[in-house]
Amino acid sequence: MAKMTKIRFSNKTPHVDMTPMVDLFSVVLIFLMLTTNFRISEPSPVDTPFSVSEKNIADFDKMTIVIANNGAVFFNMDNGPDTLLKYRPKTLQEMGDRYGIEFTDEELRKFEKFPSSIGVPIEHLKDFFAADDPGDKAAFQTGIPMDSLNNQLGMWILYARQVNPNIKAIIKGGADVPYPRVKEVLDLLQAYNVNQFSLVTALEAAEAVLED
Repeated sequence: MAKMTKIRFSNKTPHVDMTPMVDLFSVVLIFLMLTTNFRISEPSPVDTPFSVSEKNIADFDKMTIVIANNGAVFFNMDNGPDTLLKYRPKTLQEMGDRYGIEFTDEELRKFEKFPSSIGVPIEHLKDFFAADDPGDKAAFQTGIPMDSLNNQLGMWILYARQVNPNIKAIIKGGADVPYPRVKEVLDLLQAYNVNQFSLVTALEAAEAVLED
């Protein structure tokens, strides 16, 4: 009579190779890190109100005027659709010529790479660029002068438009900004023939047109 062969099962725990899964996770993580745009915080918190418009704002060819709740005004602009155009350093050079300040190549590069709005009077910009500590830099962010005797914001607007004729104005204001301060900015834009701009709020942008 033939003997039946016994089947023996291995007592070893099965080995699962996680290497392919780890490799895939690493590739996805690297992709997200390279393609994600991090939100840059403004030098002064702005609690924007809500809007009803669904119009999107372009990623380039824009200058942004930020009005903080305390009335301080900040300015920002981009380099245009191609960073080789260097609109930001060119605008700063024009400002330097206007106020008799010669900015070095290093200072122009720092301004070009600065990630948020600038609220520093032009006479303090060199000290601002020289400061390494974030707290020291924040101390210079007091807002850009825009009164009749020292209208630096108007000069930023003027030279930004001369350097980039396609640039469009954007106003970002806090919900608690005093209306007279907003009107000062609107009057200033109209004085420099900027009669069309976008209002940025918590949801979307609302386009506005000033009457001639």
